[in-house]
Amino acid sequence: MGGAGLTSLLKLVLKNFDVLAGPFISLAYPLYASVRAIESKSPVDDQQWLTYWVLYSLITLFELTFFKLLEWVPIWSYAKLILTCWLVIPYFSGAAYVYEHFIRPVFVNPQNINIWYVPKKMDLFSKPDDILTAAEKYIAEHGTQEFENLIHRADKSRKNNSRSIFNDDYKY
Repeated sequence: MGGAGLTSLLKLVLKNFDVLAGPFISLAYPLYASVRAIESKSPVDDQQWLTYWVLYSLITLFELTFFKLLEWVPIWSYAKLILTCWLVIPYFSGAAYVYEHFIRPVFVNPQNINIWYVPKKMDLFSKPDDILTAAEKYIAEHGTQEFENLIHRADKSRKNNSRSIFNDDYKY
């Protein structure tokens, strides 16, 4: 292979670097690291790779949803490669950063309070989810005082609704 042939090969590799490196960076290495994390005793690496796979799924859903628009963005594959590197390389902790600042607040919203308790069905692998378990979880997340405030608001609301039914609303 002459100098011109080597130069042509190098140009071809550089031109298609995103196509060649993308699957390795976004799939092969994370799969390898995920298996190693499963086999290790540390929960830290489990969280890193679970977080990565959540973000990878969101990126894939984004691409599938906006495929026609992304066709018109010539640098999308390179931008995705750079983003994936930032998410994958533990030095940057990109996956943890994105999850903590953007994904987690959407799915774990402490302002969203549901006072209606509906027990979930118990399956073979979980413990029963009863009212005491739900109360303990709420107290652990929000504190005792907030739990007492919640009960007070629910009790006050219930009393107001029962008074209006039996007093003023129904005159015969």
